[in-house]
Amino acid sequence: MKQIAIIGPTASGKSDLAIAIAKEMNAYILSIDSLSIYKEIDIVSAKPSSKELAQIKHYGINELFVNEHFSVDIFIDLYKKVHFTCNKENKNLVIVGGTSFYLKSLLEGLSSLPKINQEHSLHVTAQLQDLDACYKLLTKIDTAYMQKIAPNDKYRIEKALLIYEASGITPSEWFKQNPPKPVIPDIDIYNIDVEREVLRERIQKRTQKMYEQGLIDEVCFLEQKYTRTPHAMGAIGIVEVLDYLDGKIEKDEMLSLISTHTAQLAKRQQTFNRTQFTDVSSAKLEDLEKLILNKF
Repeated sequence: MKQIAIIGPTASGKSDLAIAIAKEMNAYILSIDSLSIYKEIDIVSAKPSSKELAQIKHYGINELFVNEHFSVDIFIDLYKKVHFTCNKENKNLVIVGGTSFYLKSLLEGLSSLPKINQEHSLHVTAQLQDLDACYKLLTKIDTAYMQKIAPNDKYRIEKALLIYEASGITPSEWFKQNPPKPVIPDIDIYNIDVEREVLRERIQKRTQKMYEQGLIDEVCFLEQKYTRTPHAMGAIGIVEVLDYLDGKIEKDEMLSLISTHTAQLAKRQQTFNRTQFTDVSSAKLEDLEKLILNKF
């Protein structure tokens, strides 16, 4: 089984390239996109169309509902299932998306957790009724670890408490004693190299297309069904539309802000990809398909 990863900033053409490559490689596609994972966030996430999804089997798209929790450990479990399926069905795998943090997590791995029994779970659940007290307790016993966790991050506070309850040692000490193991020891990574001005223009066009496809109606539907509470409802494209619906900004400003914030995200993605990965093959979009297939 052969695996490759295609990374690049948002709106750089990753999805179309991945489908073209997957067809030639006899591969399935695993998306690493923090929004496409959710059902019903279709326009905002700019996920592949149903026609495109039908061409090649995709994973990591439409896996969860908006109010369901998603994290890197859930993604790693998903990858393991996809890897098993590819081996079983004699398929290769193309990993593609803008949330390269998940790719980095596959390369570096996650630390194992202590064995957690029902007594630990029940005790922690009871403690979590006072989230502030839990945060203060953890900060007192493990200040360094808790500096990376927000006081309202219930998921990570619960995880830290479970580690402490089940192991009897602080999370910092647990992770020191149980270092992460790579899930993928090595993989060929290909990066789409795109000039900032070209990318900015593509982002503006995509934002306009999203509006024409029914962006506002989609956000209205999501808010009505899920409220504004879920983490995904804070995504670029959703926040600006909600401000428009609240009467805080006009339509043109809404579209301009979506483009601006998306361009800023793209810049952060490019910086992350440049600094967090080594031995990456970079090329223009029009040259990358040939580069990948020649090596394959």
